[in-house]
Amino acid sequence: MRRLGELEAEIMDRLWAWRRPTTVREIVDDINEHRPVAYTTVMTVAGILYNKGWLLRAKEGRAWVYSPVRSREEYTAALMEDALGTSDDRTAALAHFVRQMGPEEVNALRKALRGTGRRPQT
Repeated sequence: MRRLGELEAEIMDRLWAWRRPTTVREIVDDINEHRPVAYTTVMTVAGILYNKGWLLRAKEGRAWVYSPVRSREEYTAALMEDALGTSDDRTAALAHFVRQMGPEEVNALRKALRGTGRRPQT
């Protein structure tokens, strides 16, 4: 999985935060509070995200409303899996990653492993 482009990420960030189907107009209006972007540009990128399988869309009146297919957490996990897949030694890569974690992240990892039914070996 490749990382989202800048505008793709801006669109997805809003959809993940809002947690509801959203029109292109709402997205454009929100982005325009921070920087200018054209309606047609956001409409095109939303269409691309839909074609890539990142978004669902449904007709609401005359407008399309968009919602994410995956959560932000699922996207992050897929990026982590891809990054891990670039290593010839996944075990060593994981060990380096874990050594860089702070105590809170290590506890979160332990909790995640317990939640999946996997026990960390000590």
